[in-house]
Amino acid sequence: MHDDVTSDAPLSGGLKQRHLTMLGLGGVIGAGLFVGSGAGIAVAGPGIVVSYLIAGALAMCVMRMLGEMSAAMPASGSFSVHAERALGRWAGFSVGWLYWFLLVVVLAVEATGAAQIANGWVPGVPQWAWVLLFMVVFTATNLASVRNFGEFEFWFATLKVCAIIAFLVLGTLAIFGVLPAASNFSGDPVGLTHLTGDGGFLPHGWQGVVSGVLAVIFAFGGLEVVTIAAAESEDPVRSVARAVRSAVFRILFFYVGSMLVIVTVLPWTAQKAGISPYVTVLDSIGVPSAGQIMNIVVFVALLSALNANLYGSSRMIFSLAERDEAPRALLEVSGGVPRRAVLASVAFGFVSVLLNLQWPDTVFLYMLNSVGAVLLFVWALIAASQLRLRRRLEAEAPDRLVLRMWAFPWLTWAALAAMAVVFGLMLTDDTARPQLLWSAGATVAVLAVAGVRELRARRV
Repeated sequence: MHDDVTSDAPLSGGLKQRHLTMLGLGGVIGAGLFVGSGAGIAVAGPGIVVSYLIAGALAMCVMRMLGEMSAAMPASGSFSVHAERALGRWAGFSVGWLYWFLLVVVLAVEATGAAQIANGWVPGVPQWAWVLLFMVVFTATNLASVRNFGEFEFWFATLKVCAIIAFLVLGTLAIFGVLPAASNFSGDPVGLTHLTGDGGFLPHGWQGVVSGVLAVIFAFGGLEVVTIAAAESEDPVRSVARAVRSAVFRILFFYVGSMLVIVTVLPWTAQKAGISPYVTVLDSIGVPSAGQIMNIVVFVALLSALNANLYGSSRMIFSLAERDEAPRALLEVSGGVPRRAVLASVAFGFVSVLLNLQWPDTVFLYMLNSVGAVLLFVWALIAASQLRLRRRLEAEAPDRLVLRMWAFPWLTWAALAAMAVVFGLMLTDDTARPQLLWSAGATVAVLAVAGVRELRARRV
């Protein structure tokens, strides 16, 4: 198979298999699950379980496609490199810059969210000081070595996974009556009463399930980082294949299992706006200081996402520079780390944070809306790339297909169709429409730049 893109980056190979495995598991377990799931429950009721099944199935398909391509062709730019190989330079340029922009904007949300929690613990330290501290610490961590990033993410992910497992165990004990739930002080098993009572399993019908999908699908963002990190592991091909295989069904189990416990232990109407459903359930079971425990878990989840996004954005812009799609000055590597790429990403991250702190409801809101649906555009290009590259690999290098997409090509086409449906639903949803339109505008702007670059390249 002929490679027209440089993929042998002079980066460190310091990530171990355990780092990648936990990154694959913990990368998508974030504040979106621990806090944001409450919005999904409000619109779908117990049907949120179906919403998570649908959104999770789509995310798992994307992860499997990414795993197939990354195991066959490891590269620090992951899906940006794959898109360039499959569809042309315009695709690699577009998906790479869109994803970089997405990460550095979302990074600001995570830094601010973590600072708000820390400010609640230590009110004497202003919020901006906490943001500065987190940004400096994680910049230093990412500048030092990739092994530091891997160790941070390993322990962050371990804590998040342990927290969910403990929650699932406690919730299951409450369902079977071993622990009393607030909704049933008699100690009798809760059973399935709350799944079918309180308006039924689908209190808002299938429209509620659809709204739930829109509310939760973006919580699965982050799964892409494991395939970016694979290029810096000791054995990229085997590492990414094992990480994807171990993560796919476990993530679905954590997400869907958590939602099933939440809507079974308590009536879905018991959830309160602004309060994590996990806290509500733990409070009902009688876990002392449940709110503070979950605050710590959410705090760790936010710092974990901040760390992963800084890493992912630096590797993406480094890969773009490798392919002359970003300034080549960013290619300088020291100690196996692309330090200028890290500094470029964190510099824009600082700008995003300042905009968030200064104008959260105006300037930063527009920026956030402009990346709100970018993840879906990225996923669509991943699926399109996999369709092209799989055929090419089967013809030219079938031995490199150590991990294969299920039911190819039908499931890939089904995933693309599902994404098109989500885009359509976002257009008809008053809350999601601004995000889609702003994100579409940002995507068109990047595509226009890519088109101009293509025309210039042809004239030379």
